[in-house]
Amino acid sequence: MSKELEGKSVAVVAMGQSQIDFHLSQVHSAFFDEVWAINAMIGVLPNVDRAFILDPMTRFLDTEDAGPMTEMMRRTLPRVDYPIYSCELDNRVPAVQEYPLEAVVKDLGCSYFNNTIAYAVAYALWSKVSSISIFGVDFTYKTNMHFAESGRACVEFWLSKCIGAEIDVSIAPRSSLLDTDIDIKDKLYGYHRLNDPKITYQNGAGIKVCNLSDIQIEKNNKPVGIIGREDINLDPVEPEKY
Repeated sequence: MSKELEGKSVAVVAMGQSQIDFHLSQVHSAFFDEVWAINAMIGVLPNVDRAFILDPMTRFLDTEDAGPMTEMMRRTLPRVDYPIYSCELDNRVPAVQEYPLEAVVKDLGCSYFNNTIAYAVAYALWSKVSSISIFGVDFTYKTNMHFAESGRACVEFWLSKCIGAEIDVSIAPRSSLLDTDIDIKDKLYGYHRLNDPKITYQNGAGIKVCNLSDIQIEKNNKPVGIIGREDINLDPVEPEKY
């Protein structure tokens, strides 16, 4: 376990569309003890503490398999000055460290890893962080129901382990992960077909269940950002907590 991370807040930022919620969080002064970049986000984020790139560096340095990101990765990887966790060392990328796979698997009792983000979430669990906020991890999009990336189940599996360990888990509001972008009245299957559906929400005492009619929903149509020359009363985009 990484003792230096115990009790810390961590933001994991990947390449999906909901990464915009991370950038908005920074505009609104959200603070994280550490920011972890996934794959090509090393070339995008200005202040990164750790990166997770489980593909070997040869994929980027010796092949064109990474597609359009190849040139950027070749330019960026040798200059990184923070730890990059990967599956093997490569002397062309001095920052690369081997992911502590044996220790993580032994201590957490599980070896279900089919994508890089799952390794990052497991590392956070293993390190006993206090909170983990996920941005840019989307897998599916409302705008294209016929497209989906593999790996969502694995990431949600590890997030459920974090929740079980009483780690605060927050998901970018634009992300489909944990059904975060689903309307509140449609989240609970079956109940969503009722005229007055059951809903869940979180407060200081935990997760509450009630009927939609029992709460007052304030529709917030205020834009996020600055309009014209005048600051308007804007609320920050907050990740949904689980």
